[in-house]
Amino acid sequence: MNLKNLFSFHTVRKKIIITSKLAGMVLIASFLFSTHVSDNPDVSLLVWLAFVIPLVLTVDFLMGRFISDPISRLNETAGRLADLDFSESCRLTSEDEFGGLSRSLSRMSENLQDTLARLESTNTQLELANSRLAEDVAEKQRLLAERRDLADSLSHEMKTPVGIIRAYAEGIQDETDEALRQKYADIIISETERMGSLITTLLDLSALESGASSLVIEQFDFVEFVETAAGRLLPDLPDADFQFTYELPEQKIYVKTDKKRMEQVLDNLILNARKNVYPGGRLSLSLTMQGDRLHFSIFNEGKHIPEEALPKIWTRFYRNQNIDYQGSGLGLSIVAQILSMQDLEYGVKNMPGGVLFYFSIPGTYR
Repeated sequence: MNLKNLFSFHTVRKKIIITSKLAGMVLIASFLFSTHVSDNPDVSLLVWLAFVIPLVLTVDFLMGRFISDPISRLNETAGRLADLDFSESCRLTSEDEFGGLSRSLSRMSENLQDTLARLESTNTQLELANSRLAEDVAEKQRLLAERRDLADSLSHEMKTPVGIIRAYAEGIQDETDEALRQKYADIIISETERMGSLITTLLDLSALESGASSLVIEQFDFVEFVETAAGRLLPDLPDADFQFTYELPEQKIYVKTDKKRMEQVLDNLILNARKNVYPGGRLSLSLTMQGDRLHFSIFNEGKHIPEEALPKIWTRFYRNQNIDYQGSGLGLSIVAQILSMQDLEYGVKNMPGGVLFYFSIPGTYR
């Protein structure tokens, strides 16, 4: 062992040993020196104390430097690591055990920080995967519910026409009167056409609700559009059993919407009003411009809809026993779906003597 290694401060133990030995040697040397300075014991004691006091302070400083201060800094670093605080690392640069422990704590801090970052990233990916999985499950459940609802609706609505078709088909087999056979055949054809129309309408509504069918936006004159629809569905015939009045703007007013779908809206609202107007009652159609909104409404004199039933009439296959309505129960559902897809305001309310359906759409004069 060479002299350099013997007096090196690479370990805490060596620092303590060397410091204590040096202190002992200084203590002995100072004592010997003090006894030779003077024969007076008091003077010798004062001289010796003059050496001892600085020696004690020096040893205390060195012990704090070598042991107390590093332990305090290491303890603070360990406390921060325990709280997962990696903002500051321990910066002991000594070559002894405390320095090695400081470097180990720094590496542990870096490893923990890296591990936690990877865990957080993994957790985020898992949350995203779980979210996508939940969305997929919810979407599958929604599609399953839609298919079940569609099947239930078709099953419910097909019972009557299928029963009629079967009854008249059996009647044709046993009937010998050719006129009655032809009548039964006409009824079967009529019910078959009604079934086909019902299925087509229901599938169209399901496509709108699921988003499979999108809107094709175009600009067109809505005044002429409404006038054409009313003229087609409310012909001025001598035997028409209602009084039809209308109010339309004289100027052209343009809208941007799906023309085909809005034709469905007008057809269903107008036919609904025509079917539910009292015999000889008033049926009024109105189209007015207020600000930048074009307001459409159609009123028919007839029975009021119970207030509690007003929100329900937009659901598929809804029937109100107080209204003699012979439609499929899908028309108003299609109206609600098309208008909702465009965020357009619509509604129904009871008025004195009848019922008013309405909606509004942005419009411009050019």
